Amino acid sequence: MNIFVGSLSSDTTEEDLQKAFEAFGQVKSVTIIKDMFSRESKGFGFVEIQSKAEAQAAINGLNGTMLKGKALNVNEARPRPEGRRGGGRQGGGGGRRF
Repeated sequence: MNIFVGSLSSDTTEEDLQKAFEAFGQVKSVTIIKDMFSRESKGFGFVEIQSKAEAQAAINGLNGTMLKGKALNVNEARPRPEGRRGGGRQGGGGGRRF
């Protein structure tokens, strides 16, 4: 099950999240989303936990708790809407110049 983790401190690492979530179950992956150019944290990430029961226990146990001075917002990640792309420019372009 994929879990959204919001309100992350800018100095929270993937290892910090791994340790926090391991108390509730087997963590498959941890990703903190970073700005493409500055490489700074955008303040949220995702944790994937093996079983749904363990993931729900992590959500219940960690939502609202403090990590690195900020209260975490933890809930089940929602799937991206169909047709939505990740970032970048989506413009046309080109054409002839006179």
